[in-house]
Amino acid sequence: MKKRVLFFISVSLFAAVSCSRDLPRMVSRAEMRALDDWTENHLTGKNALPPFSFVYGNIPSSEVLGRSTITAAETRLDADRTALSRIWTDGETGLQVRCEAVVYQDFPVVEWAVYLKNTGTEDTPAISDLKGMDILLPADDSFIPLLHGRHGDYEQAECYAPFIDTLSIGTEAVFSPPGSGKSTDGPRGWPYHNLQTGETNGFIVVLGWPGQWEDRFSRVAPVPGNAIRVSGGQQTFFSYLKPGEEIRTPLNLILFWKDKDTDASQNLWRRFYLAHIIPHFDGEPQQPAFEIQCSPAKGSIAYLQKYMDSGAKPDISWQDANWYPSAKGPYGPNGWRDKSFPYWLDPTKFDTWLNTGTWEIDSTRFPDGFKDFSKFAKEQDIQFLVWFEPERVGDPTSWLGTNHPEWLLPNILGDILDEGKPEARMWLTDHIDRFIKENGLVWYREDMNGGGPGPAWRNNDGDGRIGITENHYVKGHLAYWDSLKARNPGLHIDACASGGRRNDLETMKRAVPLLRSDFQWNHMKNLLRGNQGHTYGLSSWFPFQGSAAYDTTMYAARSFYLPLFGTAGLTDGNKGYVKRVYDEHRAVAEEMLYGDFWPLTPYCIGPEAWIAWQFDRPETGTGVIQAFRREECDTSITLRLRGLDPRAEYFFYDFDEGIPGDDPGNGLRFKGKDLMGTGLTVTATENPQAKVFLYRKVK
Repeated sequence: MKKRVLFFISVSLFAAVSCSRDLPRMVSRAEMRALDDWTENHLTGKNALPPFSFVYGNIPSSEVLGRSTITAAETRLDADRTALSRIWTDGETGLQVRCEAVVYQDFPVVEWAVYLKNTGTEDTPAISDLKGMDILLPADDSFIPLLHGRHGDYEQAECYAPFIDTLSIGTEAVFSPPGSGKSTDGPRGWPYHNLQTGETNGFIVVLGWPGQWEDRFSRVAPVPGNAIRVSGGQQTFFSYLKPGEEIRTPLNLILFWKDKDTDASQNLWRRFYLAHIIPHFDGEPQQPAFEIQCSPAKGSIAYLQKYMDSGAKPDISWQDANWYPSAKGPYGPNGWRDKSFPYWLDPTKFDTWLNTGTWEIDSTRFPDGFKDFSKFAKEQDIQFLVWFEPERVGDPTSWLGTNHPEWLLPNILGDILDEGKPEARMWLTDHIDRFIKENGLVWYREDMNGGGPGPAWRNNDGDGRIGITENHYVKGHLAYWDSLKARNPGLHIDACASGGRRNDLETMKRAVPLLRSDFQWNHMKNLLRGNQGHTYGLSSWFPFQGSAAYDTTMYAARSFYLPLFGTAGLTDGNKGYVKRVYDEHRAVAEEMLYGDFWPLTPYCIGPEAWIAWQFDRPETGTGVIQAFRREECDTSITLRLRGLDPRAEYFFYDFDEGIPGDDPGNGLRFKGKDLMGTGLTVTATENPQAKVFLYRKVK
């Protein structure tokens, strides 16, 4: 059947917008033209090559789309975004393929996802090799492309370590989580990449899928010599669709960068992230915060008051796990083992908090519930957070295990509530929504422990339906969060999955990571240098991240300063320490959130080298430098700063000599050109020692 176009949108609108409007700092006209060209070539042009692919039965998608009827539409979402929809309908089988894209007018960014639906009355042929992104990106002649990436989270010092893969002809780089279904899990499980295709140009490529994904950067034949084939999607999918059934691909994103180095391109990403990815409240991105763990039990209000009296008023009061009935489940000192129960671990060696599945307050431990505490917190302008883990049902005798076992997918370390079942998702949405409203929650913290849902998804797939459980589950999971946010305007979501193991793009559009990794406890090897490395590696990608320091030394606390920061509990003996780190964090947190991030040393987590970085805010003329002398380092290092005004002078303030106030007077005074030329010499007399400097442009 001959292809028929019913409605077509020209790209000229985007070119006119991007060439005429004022652009944010760091965005160039050349980058916006690159976006326009790509949009025309892959989405809106008369002969546009779709940026995705699949196999339908044994037919490549190009043939299926070529015989389909096409409709197209455009919607202006706001001043900075235009939505594009392109729909192909196959008259032979009823398969509908819909590509939904958003083109940004203030940043050189495009994102899209693809939806496939059976509009016919019979099962479709099998869909396989489904790649939501399948494109060629060009490299400059004679330049060997470099792929800049990071490790994911796996609770080690090396998490978020930067690496570079060299993409020579005949090679490829492949990434995915290690089968867990947690989207930022493992050394090769980070779905954010910076593909450098020239000395001063490249593409940031991101895949968003809170599940088991895979992406591939290939120069293996038949890829043309100066190109890289970039493809990605749900790692495994081979399934027919039933009548009325719809699936989707991951969300895909490209940022085009030109005339920059890779550090500057990452700051372009950070600025885009703050403008369009991170959740906003009252027109502002998620703000920095100081958090404490404070359970709403007897005496908790007095404990909260103690913090306020000390001058360290928290922004968030955090109720962690084990507030629900958990004493009688399989885990803990009295845990039991049933031979039919699919656990390969000894349940008695784990804490009772793993006995999840009844999401009601334990009246034995919390006879007064949470309402009085949350009311007091609200009156003090302190946000109340409660931990949940709704997907993992650790106790088969819990409410969910007893009343709705048909909703559960068998798994290790607890069954998995199938969010792909509409009735299960609706119950969960209604139940948690009621809890949020009745108990005055401002923050909903969602965790996902154990080996992840991946094995449960795979084991539930039937014949000829590989990957279908995961696809419907991921759609349901995102719909659940969207429903909670729609029903509770202003609700904050904290994404946690045994630390920072589910922080893909779709998740970060809805949530923030208050805990970037479970690598935070004092007994862990190389804890402090490792967390310095975490900040170094992750700050290029996430302006907002969080953790907490439980070692009460200044070296430890300064190793954990982030936009979200917590520290050890308040006692009569550590009031001075808590107040000091509270004040220091307040001074640096906003700079870390809004500033451009500049690495000032190579990455290293060993004892032999300093590590240092800078957050610079050219709009305000302020910034912060954090430098860490390790155990085997020389006493001094000279750091060449970035991003300053070479014509200006700057006051510098050493935190070891006190924190400057709003009117700090004179600090150490340096010229911008000297700081970026000969550099700033930092001396640490202690070993190890953390140095923090705040700077402000001289008016």
